Amino acid sequence: MFRLRIVPAHGDPFEHQLEGESVVIGRSSSADLALADRFLSRRHARLFNEGELWFAEDLGSRNGTLVNGTAIQEPTRLQPGDELRLSGSVISILTEDGKTKSTTASSDLGTHTVFRKASELIESQTTSATAGLQAPEEVRRQTERLKMLNDVHRALARSIDLSELLQMILVRAFDHLEPEEGAIFLKKDENGGYNRAAARSVAGIESDYLYSETLVNEVAEKGLAALVLDVETDERFAAAESILSSGVRSLVAAPLLDAEGALGMIVLNSRVHKRQFNEEDMELLVSLASVAAMRIRNVALAVEAAERRRMEEELKLARQIQVTLLPSQLPEVDGYEIRGGNIPSRGVSGDYYRVVDRNDGAECLFIIADVSGKGIAASLLTASLEALMAGPIEVGQPAEEICSKVCRRLFARTPPAKYATSFLAVLEPKTGEITYTNAGHNPALIVRADGKVEELGPTGLPIGLMEDGNYTEGKTKLGPGDLLVLYTDGITEATDPEDEEYGLERLTAVCKKHRKKPLDELANEIDADLDGFAQGVPYADDRTLVMARRTKK
Repeated sequence: MFRLRIVPAHGDPFEHQLEGESVVIGRSSSADLALADRFLSRRHARLFNEGELWFAEDLGSRNGTLVNGTAIQEPTRLQPGDELRLSGSVISILTEDGKTKSTTASSDLGTHTVFRKASELIESQTTSATAGLQAPEEVRRQTERLKMLNDVHRALARSIDLSELLQMILVRAFDHLEPEEGAIFLKKDENGGYNRAAARSVAGIESDYLYSETLVNEVAEKGLAALVLDVETDERFAAAESILSSGVRSLVAAPLLDAEGALGMIVLNSRVHKRQFNEEDMELLVSLASVAAMRIRNVALAVEAAERRRMEEELKLARQIQVTLLPSQLPEVDGYEIRGGNIPSRGVSGDYYRVVDRNDGAECLFIIADVSGKGIAASLLTASLEALMAGPIEVGQPAEEICSKVCRRLFARTPPAKYATSFLAVLEPKTGEITYTNAGHNPALIVRADGKVEELGPTGLPIGLMEDGNYTEGKTKLGPGDLLVLYTDGITEATDPEDEEYGLERLTAVCKKHRKKPLDELANEIDADLDGFAQGVPYADDRTLVMARRTKK
């Protein structure tokens, strides 16, 4: 019966007795042998027996399973002393005397290649540096390393941009490790992939051959430091034609790791006849990479903060510009109480409203609109909509004609996904007659003095959705005490913690209940009811409310 010694990627080593017919290994808690290694697949590999023989097979894992340094493609027989590598975890098959095949701290994956966990190297260097008694040669080596790291810290401490920082990191690596060429690869995004962000060569020639999927997988993805003494004799690089044809023989690489994970890797190379790296070089590069990763992360955070400040300033300016588009003062219409207001959800709004006194007071035009999208892009479309409406409004065109003309122009100037819903109502104050056009907008509410409610639904498509919206007009009339309520879907589509929408029914109930209150008080009642419903859930959309009540016969 085999016994395993497991050195997980995280946590202390332990032993495990192989029992039963098979053992599934992975990071899932449902695995027979669960390991704390975030690079493991949930069900990574399986050990199983046939008779008295034990085999290992990979279960289609993302990073593969290695037995004695070789990736297995089919069930592979295990012997005492064999070593399995699953991502950053190492499993050794103990011999009869309870020992593993290798007693060194390194993981020798082939005669000419060494991969070691960068985090363990850093920890061992820290332990060694603080040990009580050391040999003179070790003291000298530690002193030189600390001097180099202190030098690097000072050099990288000043405020510089990322490009300059990466070049400075390579300069320090060349000063202390004397490679012929070097490069830094940084992760593109969370979906993976790496870009060569910086390169350096003693000959001044930059090339792409330092990038290898094999190297990226072992170093950047698994957090392993790599020392390749001779690329030509290592089967892992057999498919790396660009590296082999370049004449590169010796490689040393280290992951750029910080507390949040891998940022990328730094790779140095040399020809064997000029320079062959050793394990001390690998340890030195790991130390340098650790310092570099911290500085790279700090620079990235500083860039993000600066970009955030810039966006905030642009948002503030955009809001200031947009406020000028909204009415600072509403017209006073004899016999009517009028109120309007807008609350943006993201600093700037995609909503728009106007109340315009036309034809020497014979008409009062009410407009409310909601453009597609949110944020700055929506606010720009709002500004365009306002500009397109300005001319037809001023010359006194009816609501139906305004929508038709603006629809054609907006359709011609914007992509198909950009459109606006709108409600336009022309009120004749003397009679209370209203002629309206609803361009795909939420139904307006007429709350009668006796509490009855009417909905003024769509009479055409949203503006700009198609070249011709086919708009028609509807008619109604406000009597004394009657109330007109226009709103955007930021109100009715607000949600509570259970993701239920506020809805038109609730808005109608509040308007009906408080219909006789002054419009400012009614608006406050709507806001209070909406806040109570949302229970702190952020509003996802802009909220605009325009109301008019006839107060005289």
